[in-house]
Amino acid sequence: MNKLPTQKRVMILNMLVEGMSMRSISRTVGVSINTVTKLLVEAGEACAAYHDETVRDVKAAHVQCDEIWSFCYAKDKNVATAKAAPEGAGDVWTWTAIDRDSKMILSFEVGDRSGATAIEFMDDLRARLANRVQLTTDGHKAYLEAVEGAFGADVDYAMLVKLYGEPTGRKGHERKYSPAECTGARKELVTGQPIKELVSTSHVERQNLTMRMGMRRFTRLTNGFSKKLENHLHMLSLYFVHYNFVRTHKSLRMTPAMAAGVSNTLHDMEWIVGLIDARAPKPKKRGPYKKRVAE
Repeated sequence: MNKLPTQKRVMILNMLVEGMSMRSISRTVGVSINTVTKLLVEAGEACAAYHDETVRDVKAAHVQCDEIWSFCYAKDKNVATAKAAPEGAGDVWTWTAIDRDSKMILSFEVGDRSGATAIEFMDDLRARLANRVQLTTDGHKAYLEAVEGAFGADVDYAMLVKLYGEPTGRKGHERKYSPAECTGARKELVTGQPIKELVSTSHVERQNLTMRMGMRRFTRLTNGFSKKLENHLHMLSLYFVHYNFVRTHKSLRMTPAMAAGVSNTLHDMEWIVGLIDARAPKPKKRGPYKKRVAE
């Protein structure tokens, strides 16, 4: 079976996590779009398995959670009239949990913005923590039941409820594409004894910006959005493992995984290619060659 050289695969994966579109990568590297897609699928599966197995029993003190919006194939309002919309088309929300101190992404969940997705997200986060933490989320009501079900009373939980108003001095299309103006915030202590001064979602919101900058699929007002939900999931898995284990954080001067004590090694993209190769099926042994005898 033909396989791309390691250096070319490293180049493609680096371009993916730096925000290049798949067709741009195909043209730049000189491979088919199917080759880029196949490598993304293999990398996503390998990274998802590695994250699930490795990010366990993490000792953290302050965890922040948030959701970031994107869409697959078409926005929710346009799915009904879209031609041949695949399963999973519409709005897609990515829920993320970050350790404030190490900047490590502890857990992520992809789905809608319902209470069911919130429950799955919080159950997964709880399974990855080794100790009691102070948890901060935004004011989304779905968190209340999800946090109680996952942590019970074994958490110091608070909500940061932001208050928004209409943007001033903007009209027409300028106003249409402008976010609402934050006019204030209210800290609500929900469970346990969270330290009020540490109630914040700033770090996870900054991480959401990094995601938008690092993944073409999250860029607004472009045609780089995901066309298949499966590929959206694969890209997220690749991105999070790269962010946690490969990318050196500028202020920490090490990777988030090293800062959290999950890893003691600075990895590179060639290591991710190694994860892919380790999962590849071993070539089957060929049977004995039988010489054909002419009758």
